[in-house]
Amino acid sequence: MINVTGLSKRYGSHLAVKDVNFDIDKGEIIGFLGPNGAGKSTIMNILTGYLSMTQGKVTVDGFDITENPEEAKKRIGYLPEIPPLYTDMKVREYLNFIYDLKKVKFPKKPHIDEVLRLIQIDGVQNRLIKNLSKGYRQRVGFAQALIGNPDVLILDEPTVGLDPKQIIEIRNLISKLGKNHTIILSSHILSEIQAVCKRLIIINRGEIVADDTPDNLAKKLSSDRSLVARIMCDEADMLEALKTVKGVKSVISFGKVEQGAYDFHIDPEEDTDIRAAVFERVVSRGKTLLSLSDNSMSVEQVFLRLTECDAETARKMLSNGEEDKITEVAIVENSDVEDEKGEEE
Repeated sequence: MINVTGLSKRYGSHLAVKDVNFDIDKGEIIGFLGPNGAGKSTIMNILTGYLSMTQGKVTVDGFDITENPEEAKKRIGYLPEIPPLYTDMKVREYLNFIYDLKKVKFPKKPHIDEVLRLIQIDGVQNRLIKNLSKGYRQRVGFAQALIGNPDVLILDEPTVGLDPKQIIEIRNLISKLGKNHTIILSSHILSEIQAVCKRLIIINRGEIVADDTPDNLAKKLSSDRSLVARIMCDEADMLEALKTVKGVKSVISFGKVEQGAYDFHIDPEEDTDIRAAVFERVVSRGKTLLSLSDNSMSVEQVFLRLTECDAETARKMLSNGEEDKITEVAIVENSDVEDEKGEEE
């Protein structure tokens, strides 16, 4: 659906985007991540045809964004970080305007009615946009991106200003739209990215440093796939029971952590998912599993690890396999980033 080849963008002497290449298939939901100033907004603006490129080629459904801009743009719906709203218009009036601007061929009223219902703003369709809350304005921006039912949706911080309930609703909407649309989602709320995206493209200093699934990136950066299980049980009996679970390499008890409950550190064999087997063993013994957590890296930890160094170092970390795997995760949420130059070198 989207093909980007040799994309570069220069502002005077500053090279903001350097030789970027990636393909996105129809129906994929892509998390597009990078620190502030990394070049991701520049790339998204180039994909929409809003910004020119210095060199390279971008095609959308086979149409070159430079040579056939009208055909390419018909297939794109774009929600920038600050929605392009005319605040003196009413919501429906604004969507009618966008409909005409995009030269949409669908029957106007039924199509706009469907978008209003989908984004859940039909109740405010006759209100002035300037009188809406920030959250509702964000929803109106989302609605304009859906006018014309484009094949590709490019969403830059789509949940900014929304309350927790609205964030969940928009997240569910993105997942639903992903069944029929190709979606590029940029957000600084990385838990949101992890919830809806099956693939991550991470950019740093104008270069792509990673392009893979969250699980694969975590595996490449950390060899720790162990689990910690908190179980209401007899410690010695459960220790022996867990050791016999298929795929378990070793088990260590961390001792009693609350009344009647013990924590067990369970190390699996390589490339083995033992979560279901551990759960079944605990239940078969008539015991209660209070919690089961793994020590794999989160999206936040992957992001920080790959963007704290230059692009070449990050790519080496991912390509060197076992030699560069991290055996002890030093980056944890809400904590200081440890200096791990020795590990990178």
